[in-house]
Amino acid sequence: MRENFKIDRNSLVVQIILSFLALILLITTAFGLPAVLLIRSQADRQTSARIEQGSQTTEALYDAWQRRINDLAFLTAQRPTLQQLLAQGQDAALTNYLEVLQHDTELDLLLICDPDGQAIIQTNTAVSADLCALADPTGLHVFASESLPQVWMMAGHAIGDGAASLTGTASLTEVADLGRVIAGMALDDDFAAQMSAQTSLEHTLLVDGEPAASSFSGGAAECCAVTRQPADAAGAGSGGQPADLIIDNRPFASTYLSLSVSEAASPSNLVDEIALDVGDIAAAERGLTWTLVGSIFLVALAGSILGVILARRISQPLTRLTDAATAISMGNLSTSLSVSSPVREVSLVSQALENARLDLQQTLNELQQERAWTNHLLEAITEGIVALDENGRVIFFSPGAERITGWTQDEALNNTCDGLFHLSEPGGNFSEHIPPPGQQSKVVLDMADGRQVTLGITSALLSPTDTDKTGLVLVLRDISEAELTHRLMGGFLANITHEFRTPLSALAASTELLLDQAPDLSSTELQELLNSLYMGIVGLQTLIDNLLESASLETGRFRVYPRPADLGEIIAEATHMTQPLQEKHGQWLVVEMPATIPLVKADSRRIVQVLVNLLFNAIKYSPDETKITLGTRVKEGWVRVSVADRGPGIPPGSRDELFYQFVHYDIDNAKSQHGAGLGLSVVKAIVEAHNGQVGVDNNPGGGTIFWFTLPVVEERERA
Repeated sequence: MRENFKIDRNSLVVQIILSFLALILLITTAFGLPAVLLIRSQADRQTSARIEQGSQTTEALYDAWQRRINDLAFLTAQRPTLQQLLAQGQDAALTNYLEVLQHDTELDLLLICDPDGQAIIQTNTAVSADLCALADPTGLHVFASESLPQVWMMAGHAIGDGAASLTGTASLTEVADLGRVIAGMALDDDFAAQMSAQTSLEHTLLVDGEPAASSFSGGAAECCAVTRQPADAAGAGSGGQPADLIIDNRPFASTYLSLSVSEAASPSNLVDEIALDVGDIAAAERGLTWTLVGSIFLVALAGSILGVILARRISQPLTRLTDAATAISMGNLSTSLSVSSPVREVSLVSQALENARLDLQQTLNELQQERAWTNHLLEAITEGIVALDENGRVIFFSPGAERITGWTQDEALNNTCDGLFHLSEPGGNFSEHIPPPGQQSKVVLDMADGRQVTLGITSALLSPTDTDKTGLVLVLRDISEAELTHRLMGGFLANITHEFRTPLSALAASTELLLDQAPDLSSTELQELLNSLYMGIVGLQTLIDNLLESASLETGRFRVYPRPADLGEIIAEATHMTQPLQEKHGQWLVVEMPATIPLVKADSRRIVQVLVNLLFNAIKYSPDETKITLGTRVKEGWVRVSVADRGPGIPPGSRDELFYQFVHYDIDNAKSQHGAGLGLSVVKAIVEAHNGQVGVDNNPGGGTIFWFTLPVVEERERA
């Protein structure tokens, strides 16, 4: 049980209470003269501390005033109105403008120098020195005058030279075309009074030992020159308090702050004499000495109570601050670290931690936004990006890689690339096909979803900054479609050669026969030869038209020019072109059309090409001595044109790819031979360019029905 009540000597509360008790004990035991000596010593230290603190504060204030004048000089030089008035030479307006500006900025001097170093306008003539001749006016300057020396704090800046000043790359000797501005403030009695109000100390500026400004009553001219005198070595302050100066019969402790005068000014020793009135301190010492004995008991009691109260006031905010910091360490950055405390140091620590929390939260939000942007970018990249460590294990797997391979990121991470990617051809590993950086390789892989994909692979070295180990970054591209197109193109070239060679050979043979035996041929034989020539020419013309249309589609130059057209004339032209081929195979064409059919909005030449392709396919795949039906039907503003045959039909599962380029099907038909594979793709492109639809159905009783639709011309278009 005693361990539960063990006192933590490192606790702040315990240390504060113990400190107060020790101090009270010390005061009690050091009763009498030691107490008086302690009070006097403490007073001396306080005096020295106040003087030292006042010196530091004074030095900081001088720096702050110099920065303020620098900023005002810079802002004045950058004012467009000043630059405009100066450029236009409006001296009167510029003088008024500078006087208003001087009043608003509480400056004592505003001087405009031209590029030649000559003064143009000066708002204060108290300084007779040629300030424009100063190479660098920034700093403190001492000027002689008829009465007291003058001390000025100045700053200069080139007019319009804002960028150079901000970056610190230009000196003040590099004057802009419009000259420069010199701003100044007189370090006079009013300035000394301001310093006294801010430091609670008296200030006297001494130039080579001669007062130039003072915060004492009457200023430098009356106070310091008449009533100011040094104290003797024994100390002239009443009550025995050491004093450096006696002013108006009051003791003052003082110190000197040396001020750096600009090299451009005449050599002078400029100091700020900082004085503290120690008369009240001496009186306080006497009062403390007489009341020490009677109040020691009350001090002991009050000190103990004060120690407990102060300890609680300090420890409670620190406890709340500790709880908030613990919450933040667990990842809760929304917990505020701002704690209100009467102890200034605790408040400063709290505010510093709160600022750090806000900065950390902002940085974390920015990192999250950048990460989200990176993830969106990776998701938008179609290529797959895979990062491998030095052992070939996957350490990064992009969304593009997931889409290409079928593996999820969770499945891929920490797996080896050989275990993840399997070659379609056995006897090798994926890592053996990774190309060196800057080169590309091609592999065929079996994917996780059962697909077989051809991938193009490029690589780059990956060297993280926090390790000497080197990995690889792979970029995967799915080139399966490109490989398929390449193979189809090879077959297309082989077929197109055959498609050209066969009709050309037939045309050459028929032409040669006509040339050699034309006089001996009967009219029937002559007609057959001419029909053969015509069919060969029509076939070549159709093939060439399909090639041209396919090329136009690939280059994006394919166009149609629909206009009102008679569908009957289009059908008549198409059937006329295919009639010799029908008669050759003993097939007959039945055209089923309504008695009246409206005009269609179509490019007649293109639609003739569509019908010729469909009729050629029907003749090609239909058996001899069979019927081919060409029908039309009008419904709801569209005309549906269909070509039905009695061929073997379309293989199951092949309709989705039927209208692609270079597609062929193995059909057991003696007449059907592989063509160029372009006809149906051209049909689809032409029909869809007319905003129509194209499709294929099974023909009841056997065969296939190809159909397409064309828009009917509206009445207003006919008019």
